[in-house]
Amino acid sequence: MSVLHLLGTAGEGGAETYFLDLVAALADDGVRQVAAIRTNANREAALARIGVPSGVFRFGGPLDILTKPKLKGLAQKHDVKLALAWMNRAARHTPSGPWARVGRLGGYYNLKYYKGFDHLVANTEDIADWVVSQGWPAGKVRHIPNFAAAPVDAAPTDRASLNTPEGVPLLLAMGRLHDSKAHDVSLTALAKIPDAHLWIAGVGGLEAKLRAMAHVLGVSERVRFLGWRTDPSALYRAADICVFPSRYEPLGNVVIQSWAHGLPVIAAASQGPSALIRDNEDGLLVPIDDAQALAEGVNRLIADPILRARLVQQGAQRVEAEFSPTAVVAQWRELFADFGAH
Repeated sequence: MSVLHLLGTAGEGGAETYFLDLVAALADDGVRQVAAIRTNANREAALARIGVPSGVFRFGGPLDILTKPKLKGLAQKHDVKLALAWMNRAARHTPSGPWARVGRLGGYYNLKYYKGFDHLVANTEDIADWVVSQGWPAGKVRHIPNFAAAPVDAAPTDRASLNTPEGVPLLLAMGRLHDSKAHDVSLTALAKIPDAHLWIAGVGGLEAKLRAMAHVLGVSERVRFLGWRTDPSALYRAADICVFPSRYEPLGNVVIQSWAHGLPVIAAASQGPSALIRDNEDGLLVPIDDAQALAEGVNRLIADPILRARLVQQGAQRVEAEFSPTAVVAQWRELFADFGAH
């Protein structure tokens, strides 16, 4: 009996990265799985490496009437007992059958796509509460957080390979080059943080605008735009501080990953990070869109190694207790068992 994962997006992002992380963790725990994805060479190769069979499907718009029956055939072939839809596009194409349909929500999605589903899984408690407030039965939704893990064999990225000096404070910003991620705030703050360098890992339509902004601010020599990276652990291990000033963030997986990699994190108090971080205990929170406060917080961390060490220690404890692969996989296992998918 298998679990069928359906991912209808073709690009790269946080949800797509975590999709592979969770599938790999479940595979390590012995869960039989099959994946239905859109064309993406990196994901296809990754699924093959972890031994999870996969198929490539169109996952098109409303006129795509062929994907759903093809997915039904895949589910029948692999004796699927639970179909797990990652986001709306996948949910729209998830076929009904003698298996449970479960939606995995990483944001405040339009619930019309999940009509007739048996259960919803939200990766934050607030999203789960919101789903119930929209009329979804409380007994058919649960909260299962994302996990974070730092591979023991991941060496830090060589700073010289990215033309970054040793001995200077290195800030890391992770996320799409989109207005919601507020990389413009990080650049504005950098002008107020002497000597620090900033790595920005992500792709998106704002790259040219952000590069121009860095030039106007006079910080372009201290900024590196890394594009999409497949080695996030190496970046976390190379940096000194993670900056995460997102204007809108339902969860904030970057916070959990920073904790797992022993990296102090400072974030804007948007929804996800403010729910995760205990200010001055396991991270620092600053107001949204406040570059001055972000700069002051980073300068405080640079000047106070004892504070950095405390945040790192407390963050590691949070991961162990709440966000470890073991803890999260156990919750998924419980859900699968509820629907006969072992």
